[in-house]
Amino acid sequence: MNVSDTIQGIRQEVASLKKQGKRVGFVPTMGALHSGHLSLIELAKKHADEVVVSIYVNPEQFGPDEDYEEYPRPLDVDLEECKKAGVSTVFTPSDDIMYGDEKFLSIDIDKLNEHMDGGSRPGFFEGIVLVVNKFFNIIEPDVAAFGQKDIQQFRILSRMVEEFNHDVELLMGPIIRANDGLALSSRNAYLDDHQRKIAPGLYRALQYLKKQIEDGAKNLEMMLNHQKAELEAKGFEIDYLNLFSYQKMAPVKEPETGTKYVLAGAVYLGETRLIDNIIIEL
Repeated sequence: MNVSDTIQGIRQEVASLKKQGKRVGFVPTMGALHSGHLSLIELAKKHADEVVVSIYVNPEQFGPDEDYEEYPRPLDVDLEECKKAGVSTVFTPSDDIMYGDEKFLSIDIDKLNEHMDGGSRPGFFEGIVLVVNKFFNIIEPDVAAFGQKDIQQFRILSRMVEEFNHDVELLMGPIIRANDGLALSSRNAYLDDHQRKIAPGLYRALQYLKKQIEDGAKNLEMMLNHQKAELEAKGFEIDYLNLFSYQKMAPVKEPETGTKYVLAGAVYLGETRLIDNIIIEL
């Protein structure tokens, strides 16, 4: 497995693979790899001959009061996991390599980020679009894999690929869960024992709401408020919990048959923010 920390180095590695006629898959990560990341590597391997993984904690997607400094960075462990997973090349750039001393340009998002995580974390998706756009320009992969857990990210990046004319196919991997249903996340390591025990409550709330919606229950607002109250009683602080249009990532009051939706929630347990979602097609 090759490891490169420069743009010239990773371009040379990818160019070598493509010269051999290889189809290149790409999985961008911020490290602290878990089974969810590894499942995306496996997904990319199914659609490509060789897989490139980036390990980079992107400062542009963290707000001033978020956990950029504390975010786990076990690089040696991550590299070993990539090697075991059959990754061809790992890109480990520094901030200076990715952004230089000063930026003169930025990327704005006009739609798809008004609600959900975009509404709660101003600048978050602009930072993601910026870094993924740079990765696509540097690596030029044939396919790139992202997880459903970050469903709003996937929708925004899908539009970026379409509007910026990137020649890359996006793949969405399913959410990988612990045995009790908790969506795997690098931030789960922040949870103490009590918080970890109750954390699957968000997924259970989403499952309950999904069943009610699919069974034709009409008063969506009442059901959402009931689940929010139950979660708060267990110690969760609600950021959002709602039904959103898959196409526009905007809240929906009355779901209609023949339409695709995302039932999504974000909560805090102490200082730890958890997100989860279920896709519903009526």
